[in-house]
Amino acid sequence: MSPTLRLCVLPGDGIGPEVTEIACSVLERALAGAGLSLSIETGLIGGAALDAAGDPLPAAALAAARQADAVLLGAVGGPRWDQARPRPEAGLLALRAGLGVFANLRPVQVWSGLERSSVLRPERVAGADILFVRELTGGAYFGRPQGETGTAPDRRAVDTTAYGETEIRRVAEVAFQAAEARRRHLTSVDKANVLATSRLWRTVVDEVAAQHPTVTVAHLLVDSCALRLLQAPREFDVVLTENLFGDILTDEAAALVGSLGVLPSASLGTGGPALYEPVHGSAPDLVGRQQANPLGAIGSAALCLRHSVGRPDLAAAVEAAIAATIAAGQCTPDLGGSATTGAVAAAVLTALDRSAAA
Repeated sequence: MSPTLRLCVLPGDGIGPEVTEIACSVLERALAGAGLSLSIETGLIGGAALDAAGDPLPAAALAAARQADAVLLGAVGGPRWDQARPRPEAGLLALRAGLGVFANLRPVQVWSGLERSSVLRPERVAGADILFVRELTGGAYFGRPQGETGTAPDRRAVDTTAYGETEIRRVAEVAFQAAEARRRHLTSVDKANVLATSRLWRTVVDEVAAQHPTVTVAHLLVDSCALRLLQAPREFDVVLTENLFGDILTDEAAALVGSLGVLPSASLGTGGPALYEPVHGSAPDLVGRQQANPLGAIGSAALCLRHSVGRPDLAAAVEAAIAATIAAGQCTPDLGGSATTGAVAAAVLTALDRSAAA
């Protein structure tokens, strides 16, 4: 890539502006240490965009995102827009579709110190390291709602669940390649005992598996997976699943680390800019209180360094700084600590500088 990373930042709603600002500071520091620079263009999305432009994803914001090297998103939505039509979340779905991103990577890593924050026994979660690969543009989550029909007490609503072979094959390929670079085990999650889409999913995954003979593959029903994640999380390496199941399972996996605030994500496509965002929501009750956890956004910046900048060494340095901050007990209240948002950010930057000087 060029010496300058062109980043489109969509801060969004709630704590989104707070955590994206910190993530940009970390990203800029990491790039500067490698002689690279950061150029930022900011746009509107979600509720903020609805308020300003009447559209959850204005055309200017989508155009800026498409022209960037990468996109960093904060969070969208909040109670104040619960009755809005369209909802703020429509902006996020439109952004994913507009960028053509289809593979959502959600790493869940229990760094030393996080096991104390988990609701599970420390010895059960210590050392767990899972990469969820969630299909992002299909299934019921992205299906076309048919709307409500009828009158009380017989009202109905329908959401379609549809998957095509091409959609399944391309995200499965991403997951198998990730497994080859990790511990070479892939768990494909579906509901093949009930859903026709899941039976097609399983068939196509097996076909892709034949092209990756070094990866061991296991199929698991989604309800069994939900249970096993809590019983034996260290069993999992790469978990591949469809859109709605992936959304639910990754939120459940936050129990392993103690908070959604720690979890980052990257959404990848083919050829265009990737989208990076923390897994957590907009948390409007935390705005301005210096209690928001910035680690999910910082981790998303690390994923940007790995996938969009092509510098896994810089990504690893940021992740090591996150791990050092957690190990030192510099945690926000969601993880049982008393550190402020700013203090956690400062600790990460200090650890990053220390590793660069070593």
